[in-house]
Amino acid sequence: MSGKGAPEVSLTDCADLRVAVVASQWHTQVMDGLVDGALRSLREVGVDQPALLRVPGSFELPVAAKVLAERGYDAVIALGVVIRGGTPHFDYVCQGVTQGLVQVSVDTRVPVGFGVLTCDTEEQAVERAGLEGSKEDKGREAVLAALSTATTLRRIAGPRR
Repeated sequence: MSGKGAPEVSLTDCADLRVAVVASQWHTQVMDGLVDGALRSLREVGVDQPALLRVPGSFELPVAAKVLAERGYDAVIALGVVIRGGTPHFDYVCQGVTQGLVQVSVDTRVPVGFGVLTCDTEEQAVERAGLEGSKEDKGREAVLAALSTATTLRRIAGPRR
C-alpha cells in the first residue's frame, strides 16, 4: 500500500484484536512519526492497548516480530527505516529485513504490517513518516494492511472456539 493507487481500507470489528507494534530506534524523528501514526491509527479502529516493543535497528525486527506472533498476537506492525549510505550494507539490511518479515508472516500465519522505510535520503524518510507536513503516513498504512489482513483471515477461519 503506497501513495498513488493505494486502496481505500475501511476497518470495523478490530477492538478484540491483539496487536503488537515493534519499532527500531535508529533515526528518532522518523521513527517517532511512524510509531505515532501507527498508535493513532490503532486507536481509531478500537485497538486501545497495543503492545509496543523497541529494538535497536531494523535488522532486529524479524526476530522480535516472530516472538510476538508466536505469543498469540493477531497482527504485528513492524516499523523501521534504513537510509542508503555509501556501501552495500543498505542492500543487505533491506533484503534481510524484508525476507525475514515475510517469513515470519508465512510461518506463523500472523499478518505483519510492513512499515519499514527504505530510502535514499533522510528527507525521503521524513516525507513518509507521518509527521506534520509529511506527504505519507507509512505507520498508518502498515496498520491498515495488517489489520485488514487479520480480519480477512478471521473471516476465513470462522468463529474462535
